[in-house]
Amino acid sequence: MTLKEYFDGNDGLCVLATADSTGVVDQAVYTKPGVVDETTIALIMLDRLSHANLASNPHASILFIEKAPASRGRRLFITKLREEEDPAAVERFRSETGYYLPAGDLKKTFLVYFHVDRIMPLYSWQEQAGTFHGED
Repeated sequence: MTLKEYFDGNDGLCVLATADSTGVVDQAVYTKPGVVDETTIALIMLDRLSHANLASNPHASILFIEKAPASRGRRLFITKLREEEDPAAVERFRSETGYYLPAGDLKKTFLVYFHVDRIMPLYSWQEQAGTFHGED
């Protein structure tokens, strides 16, 4: 199973954790990431704390909890690569991926690309040697 197949086939809760340059941590709920390729994902971010933290510390993590009867999911350790501010690029990505954005005032949005450094299962005891991204 590819990373794209995984996210296309699973709904769930996505929590992005970032930290500023001094290590102060923030967490925010996001929709599941858009998969660009097997090592790159993207999020549409608002001009808020998580985005500001990435300016001084490009390292972050995503906790994805699948909407499933049993507790399953993935932990992605990611590093910011680049971002785009062009509203047309953000909208194109949103429409091509079906990326959910909440209704309301979305004055300034950023399309932020991340390298996927490591993928682990939701629980470390679920990790199995030799399986794709620690699949159950």
